[in-house]
Amino acid sequence: MHPQKQIDFVKEQIKSNNKRYTDAFHALLVYADSALLKEQHALTDFSIPGFYVNPNLHRKNKQGLEADAFYAYACALAWQLSGKAIYADRALYFLNAWGSINQTYSEADGPLVLSYSGSGLLMAAELMRNYNNWKQEDKDQFATWVKNVYRKAGNEIRRRPNNWADWGRFASVLASYYLDDEKDMAMNLKLIKADLFDKIAGDGHLTEEVKRESNGIWYTYFSLAPITAAAWVLYNATHENLFQLEKDGRSIKKALDYLLLYQQQPADWPWFKNPRIGQAKDPNGFWPANLIEAMLPVYNSAAYDIFLAPHRPIIYNKHHFAWVFPTLMPVMFTH
Repeated sequence: MHPQKQIDFVKEQIKSNNKRYTDAFHALLVYADSALLKEQHALTDFSIPGFYVNPNLHRKNKQGLEADAFYAYACALAWQLSGKAIYADRALYFLNAWGSINQTYSEADGPLVLSYSGSGLLMAAELMRNYNNWKQEDKDQFATWVKNVYRKAGNEIRRRPNNWADWGRFASVLASYYLDDEKDMAMNLKLIKADLFDKIAGDGHLTEEVKRESNGIWYTYFSLAPITAAAWVLYNATHENLFQLEKDGRSIKKALDYLLLYQQQPADWPWFKNPRIGQAKDPNGFWPANLIEAMLPVYNSAAYDIFLAPHRPIIYNKHHFAWVFPTLMPVMFTH
């Protein structure tokens, strides 16, 4: 998610006191500092029953991974940008806990939640890969967890027809990048290209996600977030640019435009009355603004920038982790 050229660019912007980046960096440090006081929640069996079967256990176990993954990621990024070992060591605290304790996942929602919340651990690990104080035995153990637990979960669901597949593929892409597995990376690329234009209709709506009644806009975002994040990792891994693919007028850009239109004009949403939309005051972060911010450098849309300007710096800090710090870490094409 964060190639070295992007990290170097952001460090230079902070050093130069570019306000957009310093504001976003200070917002990151608030979370990284709070992580220094947090305890890990790793489980031997990451058991996530269906929400309507056991809502209390579903919430409890899911929230533990959400917190650990977010704080690991925030600390790893804070270390990369500040050079302070206190953040690196705290990131390792969470990574080593999950790498050593978690052995499996179970129940109906286990693979999905592990894929979308555990992504923060993978992004943190990639940032920490070259940290000298990460003991080789702990690093090896984490890699084993990635291979035997995390990627297994992603691969289990990556052929589903809806957002489950999108999160499974993102998980698998992150894992394959971390494990340097070119073969499995190529499989994910093949899967995404095979059905991308089945997911996106001619007018830009996502065919599976608009079925979700009042949550159709949310699920449209919840599908596009991992699709675009996987495309970004694949670009860095293979130099193939999925963002520019188009077929019969269908494209990722068209789907993003459709999402933004109805986020701003929900009364016109044709699929269900009074749909749920993202809220700028949401303490967990403003969706889909985090996604639109991430895609602004990709498509250079004035409409995107106008929508985003009042809300920066944008951070999404709970539930799932694809575009978490998009103001601070802009997508940059280098090939």
